[in-house]
Formats: sequence, C-alpha cells, structure tokens
Amino acid sequence: MWEVGPIAIRAYALLIIAGIVLAIWWGSRRWVARGGEPGTITDIAVFAVPFGLVGGRLYHVITDYHRYFGEGKNPVDALRIWDGGLGIWGAIALGGVGAWIACRRRHIPLPAVADAIAPGIVVAQAIGRLGNWFNQELYGSSTDLPWGLEIYTRVNDAGQLDMLNGVALPGHEQIIGSPFHPTFLYELLWNLVVAALVVWADRRFRLGHGRAFALYVAGYTLGRTWIEMMRIDDATHVFGVRVNVWVSILVFLGALLYFVVARRRGPREDIAALVDALAAAKAGSAGQPKPERPKPVDADDPESRPPSGSSEPSGSSEPEEAATGDRREVERGE
Repeated sequence: MWEVGPIAIRAYALLIIAGIVLAIWWGSRRWVARGGEPGTITDIAVFAVPFGLVGGRLYHVITDYHRYFGEGKNPVDALRIWDGGLGIWGAIALGGVGAWIACRRRHIPLPAVADAIAPGIVVAQAIGRLGNWFNQELYGSSTDLPWGLEIYTRVNDAGQLDMLNGVALPGHEQIIGSPFHPTFLYELLWNLVVAALVVWADRRFRLGHGRAFALYVAGYTLGRTWIEMMRIDDATHVFGVRVNVWVSILVFLGALLYFVVARRRGPREDIAALVDALAAAKAGSAGQPKPERPKPVDADDPESRPPSGSSEPSGSSEPEEAATGDRREVERGE
C-alpha cells in the first residue's frame, strides 16, 4: 500500500485495474480481427466490469460469510473490497449478465464476444494473483522447496499485529509454518498456460460459438481444483471439502459439456457478416443503400489470409447464404 496524501493506493487494486485494461485491449484486438467493429468490446465492458466486480464480491461474501457475520464481526467490512476478496465465479457469472445486456443492446451474439475476450480474461486473472503476494495471502501448506514463500509478522503504526495493513520490519519473525507453498504463483503460471492453450486451439481449430471461452473455463477450473486443495486459508467446507473445489469440479464438467455440444452449431461465426447484416438492417430502416466494406482478415489465424493475387470466385451463393443466416442471428439478438 502507498499513500498519496489522504488517499491510500493499494497494489491489489492497481493490479486488478491493470488486468481489466489488458483484457479489454486484447479482447478488442481479437474482436476487430474477426470482423467486429472497433470500440465494441469497450462498450460491453462498461456493463460487464461493474457487474463483474459486484458479482465477485458477492460470491466471496457468500462463500466466506464467517468473515463478516457472527459474533464479533462487522458486516460493514463486506463492503471493503479494497482489502481483497473477489470470487472469480461470481465475477464471471454476473459479469456475463452485464455483457449479455450490452450484447442485446448492440444485437451481437454473446458467445462470439466471449470467444474474443477469453484469453484476455485468464491473463487478467494471472495479473490479479500478484495482488495476493502484496497482501501476503492465499498461500498453501509449509514447504522446504527453494521457492517457498516466507511470511513475516506485520505491525501497524500502533505496534499491533496487522497482517493486512501492517508492515514487516527488520527483525520480525516469520509466522509459524513459514515458508509456504505460493499457491497464488502456481495459479498465475497455470493461467498463462491456459491463455496460450486457448490462443493456440483457437488458431488451429477456429473455435466459435463460445467454445474458446468454454476451453478457458475448463482449463482454468482443472488447475484451480488441485491448487485450491493446497491452500490452508479459512474457507467454507461442504462434506469436508473446500467449497471452491466443488464449484471448480461442477463448472469444469459444465464447460466440457458445452465445448462438445457447441460444436454442432457449425464453424466459427462470421462476425463481418453479422456487422454487415446489422448495418444493412439499419440502412434499410432509414431508406439508405447498404454500406460496403472489405472483409477483414482474422489476425489470430494466419492461414485465413488469401494468397497474393487470388480473388474470390464470382457468382457464388455461399456469402449470401452466410449473410442470410447471420442476419437471422442479428434479428434474434443471440
């Protein structure tokens, strides 16, 4: 934590913001590369980010209610989001609701947007995990490995023990059990691997209809399950197992099922055709001619670039059929 006059600036908050900015920037580039309009992801983020922050905090407070409610607890602390405590599944769930509202307003399919932002989200999660290092929290059991995390006692200005807001000074002792497994570091590295996997699979198989997002969810939860089981911080247990382990298992199975079933919906959406269909619909209602624009090249798929000097055959009915199908999606607002 740093202080600028009366304002306290916390590393945890700065890293969360940095992750959000990166996710929007990368998601925007991927969306435009697929044929989407610039600025679309930013507009959607205006809805998704606030919803996600609220959802993340609600999930944390619900699953760790013992921290805020009960004898000797202050329920107002549940609002102190700057002290840490965001549940990723609440953030994804309620953030998805915000994104869905924005997509409905713009008449674009939510699954296509989810595919564009998937790798950016998991890298944002990796960045956010660095905040756990600054807060000295969410570590695992004791270890003698070279990368074990040493945790020292912290005291505040009054000389009282304060592990969150205090400062570790020279001569302070390590807490009992130190050093520990840096489970937040394990998750950070795992998330980067998942991001690379999603980008590779998306390029190789041209994933669409939310399958890239499902792959991110499945990959993340697979790692979160075993990492969560290593942690020793207080948590709500169900049948003797941490609640986030159960959630990760259930979400993994749901994501895997969706990844398989969504394949039946066919090849990746033609975002350029969706945008053109929407533009044509708007122009038609205004009595104006349909605007023309070149079809963009997918920057995430170098193989999609046509060879030099080649041109599309004329008279083909496939583009018209694709545009007709995409226009139906626009009208439904899927």
